[in-house]
Amino acid sequence: MKALFALLLLVLPSFADGGKPTSLDEGLRLQIFLDQKCFGPGFLDGKPGNFTEGAVYAYNRAQGRSPGDWDAIMADARNEVPTLYATATVPSFAAKYVNPKLPTDRKKQAEEKMMSYRSYLEFMAERYHTSESFLIELNGKKKAYNLAPRAILKVPNIEPFQIENFASGRSHKSDTKLSARTVIIDTSMKKLFIYDPAGAVRVAPGLAVAVVDDEEEAPVGQLVAMFPTTPGQEKFIHRGHWEIRNCVELPQWRYDKQLLEKGVRSDEYLQIPGGPNNPIGVLWAGLTRAGIGIHGTSSPRTIGRAQSAGCYRLSNWDAARFLTYARPGAKVIVR
Repeated sequence: MKALFALLLLVLPSFADGGKPTSLDEGLRLQIFLDQKCFGPGFLDGKPGNFTEGAVYAYNRAQGRSPGDWDAIMADARNEVPTLYATATVPSFAAKYVNPKLPTDRKKQAEEKMMSYRSYLEFMAERYHTSESFLIELNGKKKAYNLAPRAILKVPNIEPFQIENFASGRSHKSDTKLSARTVIIDTSMKKLFIYDPAGAVRVAPGLAVAVVDDEEEAPVGQLVAMFPTTPGQEKFIHRGHWEIRNCVELPQWRYDKQLLEKGVRSDEYLQIPGGPNNPIGVLWAGLTRAGIGIHGTSSPRTIGRAQSAGCYRLSNWDAARFLTYARPGAKVIVR
């Protein structure tokens, strides 16, 4: 690889403390701002960590600013996010997606109709891009643990992830604009970047050159989104150039123990039904590399931490938005 990710390699972020949020409210304001811009900060919890810092760096870079310009991005956040919290109602239809008795045994899961949420608290946490623990912090244990349809809850003021808009097995075809984009997955940084070739590349004065595709030696375009991801275990990572082959909502999952442990398919497997608690989440974007894809997850807490068996996991709310940024035919570069 010659120049791929030249900008990222030459201008790694050095986050100064000046301008960083110092309170939970300001931290949440920043996270909501970044999340709305599709530069994923991880869970919305008011406690900026590595994911939020990485999102700040990526967003500033996309704006042609110095990566560590916290003052500028906090000014943006205060301007665009005046209200931090909203009052949400657990929708009546949530009962369709919640099953407290969802089994953990794979054989029994294969007999279910859907891999549902295990509680209304889990349903609402994912809907508002946050953790169950943060909702408990905001609302108290009694209210959080006794949620039911039509109950009222305090949540981050964010555009919700709407599981009800997803259909089992629905596929998406190529798109003139979205299929022309480039997805770059950096397995060391645990970040997934999406570039639009039609966008004007913005580079801050004194920074490195724009990101270049090492095969074509040409800029890949404007950075338009970034999501934290979990790459595969090192022994399963296939670095190189691929394309998105298909995009399927609420996919079924082929549970193959041998494939997960050794990376080789066997004839003994179980078919796990689709749903938010399916291990591949609400979306499968399969690559032209057989068996490898970008997908959601049943365990958002493990994004960026635990390793997968070769694929690239996003939170379900980010996987849902990935669908609006890339479609079959889009180039995928894994480095």
